[in-house]
Amino acid sequence: MSRLKTLGLATLIAFGTLATGPAAASGDKQFFRQVVGKWTGPGEIVAGKYKGTKFNCTFDGLEHTQRVGMVLDGSCRVGLFAQPMRAEVVQSGRSYRGAFQDGAKGKGLDIVSGEVQGNKMVVGLDRAQLKGAMVARLASQDQMAITVSVRVANQLVPVIGMNLKRSGDVRQSQLGR
Repeated sequence: MSRLKTLGLATLIAFGTLATGPAAASGDKQFFRQVVGKWTGPGEIVAGKYKGTKFNCTFDGLEHTQRVGMVLDGSCRVGLFAQPMRAEVVQSGRSYRGAFQDGAKGKGLDIVSGEVQGNKMVVGLDRAQLKGAMVARLASQDQMAITVSVRVANQLVPVIGMNLKRSGDVRQSQLGR
């Protein structure tokens, strides 16, 4: 698999683990509001065949108007090549559901669970035999750290790390579905 495709799958896994857990409360809505805006920054594949591969991403964070949740839409670049990236997470009962790219039925990942705890969101990722989680933590109003991990022999192993910074002012954009 090419480094760009691996980056795409890993990034999808990373954004796909932002949701596992109880029903969204006002704190969940507050978390999603804080993610609204433009985010940019570096990332690195920290394990596996492409360990050490560095990339840069740019995302627009949008809050849903009709459901509790968000969309991150943008791209990640490795050298001269860019890969479009899109993740959508919405409340579903007492948890969260969504997809990276076109979901597991396509070339992406399904978000199968999730929860928000204060300034952090954890989601479960799934694609055939690949299981994982993603943690997105708001270190401050303008900094977000994302770690994507995959399950290997009953242990979660970090695969991708990203440090994103808000670029520009916080936008109050919303996406209705």
